[in-house]
Amino acid sequence: MYNVNSIHADEFIDDGEIRASLAYAEENKNNAELINSILEKAAQRKGLTHREAAVLLACPSNELNEKMYALAKEIKEKIYGKRIVFFAPLYLSNYCINSCVYCPYHVKNKHICRKKLTQEQVKAETIALQDMGHKRLALEAGEDPVNNPLEYILECIKTIYSIKHKNGAIRRVNVNIAATTVEDYKRLKEAGIGTYILFQETYNRKHYEELHPAGPKHDYAWHTEAMDRAQEAGIDDVGLGVLFGLDTYAYELVGILMHAEHLEARFGVGPHTISVPRICPADDIDVGDFSNAVPDEMWHKIIAILRIAVPYTGMIVSTRESAKNRQKALELGISQISGASSTSVGGYVTPEPEEENTAQFDRSDTRTLDEVLNWLLELGYIPSFCTACYREGRTGDRFMPLAKSGAIQNCCQPNALMTLKEYLMDYASPATKENGERVIAEDVENIPNENVRRICKERLQDIENGKRDFRF
Repeated sequence: MYNVNSIHADEFIDDGEIRASLAYAEENKNNAELINSILEKAAQRKGLTHREAAVLLACPSNELNEKMYALAKEIKEKIYGKRIVFFAPLYLSNYCINSCVYCPYHVKNKHICRKKLTQEQVKAETIALQDMGHKRLALEAGEDPVNNPLEYILECIKTIYSIKHKNGAIRRVNVNIAATTVEDYKRLKEAGIGTYILFQETYNRKHYEELHPAGPKHDYAWHTEAMDRAQEAGIDDVGLGVLFGLDTYAYELVGILMHAEHLEARFGVGPHTISVPRICPADDIDVGDFSNAVPDEMWHKIIAILRIAVPYTGMIVSTRESAKNRQKALELGISQISGASSTSVGGYVTPEPEEENTAQFDRSDTRTLDEVLNWLLELGYIPSFCTACYREGRTGDRFMPLAKSGAIQNCCQPNALMTLKEYLMDYASPATKENGERVIAEDVENIPNENVRRICKERLQDIENGKRDFRF
């Protein structure tokens, strides 16, 4: 049944093809000649097939795995340089009519405190995020057509974009809400969203239906085909993700790469981002109920394989993970992270008492944004709040050629430095400001285009003098 160009979920995510790929990988896991040839192909930065990626995942050789990790780091640095983009989730409502057994928002959870932000509260949360220095948000809401209709989401987006507080502004709003219709995706596009994000949770249809026993999310095909409808509506930046730990990690890795291949084949544009969350503790959820937990070492290997299999796709890791795990993930392929996140409804303005918990999951990295940013500077990265490509229309099939040719470097590096400079001037602690100014002074000289380098230096001085929001 497998057909990468099909519009039907069961054909572009074919269970038989996944299992055949995993069997092929098991047969060839010790085939050093094959594995080396796959790594040589990956070094060309043109990606790998889902079956080639499965072989790498199965490989037990420490020597070959280290070669793989080195290649992932090299590819990440050649495409993304030292830039790490920041974002923050903003939880609008935890009302939900689904019964997902791994999520505390499930409709049967009667002791979680249900909340929905008013527009005044959305404004207050946005200002709190702006006062940290954030420029990019990911909106989160449960699926509930009564409490969280699309009209409510659109109103929240309008409110967020309207708020300019001191030197703060949210410049890109990404949206992570339930699968919907082409017409609704068109309305989200018109509202000016950046990326539409929807996690598959698991690509194993049988297991998916068991994990979603009731509610609209039970419909596997409707959910899995959502990205096709979003693309048809003109949203050309879409973000994929699975929740590792619900099914076997090997099944999920092959599944998400098949999904990426499908989008590339059908629309000419693969996913803008891929997220790699692992299931973690939450209210009314016992992670011990799930037997497919992914060890740290294997999770890092998955990140490395995704980086070399889909080299031009942004990869995201959240505050679910510890600082130690995030550091290793950054080396192997992660290009976007959240910082100082709240997974509670209204949690940025008023941290809630334990008895009123509305959090979707527990965080492992609880540092402030300034602490995370300074940590990145000390590790040699360039923290970035850039939203330029979205605002300049460099999305979808207009972004990929620039990324693949390397020309995007003439935009990304100066934009990262200028948004970092804004943060240093407006929000940074003295220690972070000192580290950041050092990094800017060093890295501005590494901008390859002489004219871009000159203009960037001029704009950095303009930012020093109080001006804001420059971009290439």
